[in-house]
Amino acid sequence: MRPLNSEVILALQNLFKFWFPISWSLALLIALFRALKYIFNTKIYGYELKLYSCDLKDVLKEIGYGDLVKVWRKWFMLMIWLVGSLMILALFFTYIFTSFHSVFSWFSIYWLFTFILVSGYFSFMIMSHRCKRVKIVKC
Repeated sequence: MRPLNSEVILALQNLFKFWFPISWSLALLIALFRALKYIFNTKIYGYELKLYSCDLKDVLKEIGYGDLVKVWRKWFMLMIWLVGSLMILALFFTYIFTSFHSVFSWFSIYWLFTFILVSGYFSFMIMSHRCKRVKIVKC
């Protein structure tokens, strides 16, 4: 292995700057997919999400990753639309009430995660209307 001089450290920093956002984005997608299975398999504050079979007659007791692919796609698209709507609202409010006139002057990864959390909260309320296989049931 070569000794760590300034050229090697600079090359490692460039590799990290290139691959970190890509790996972070893929990890976020995987985490959202795995979290959806956890949410279906647990009761949260007296409510639970029930996933029905394709014919909408039977409730699935054990939910696997294969059962969640179509539901996750619909949920993910709903999250994208909600994050986009929140982004437009945030742009509207920052343009009117602040001196910022560009998205890139205030937008960061922290705002993106905040928008994802807020849209995730509202997406579970809307998801039972968007996806016929999902119902919110009071325990």
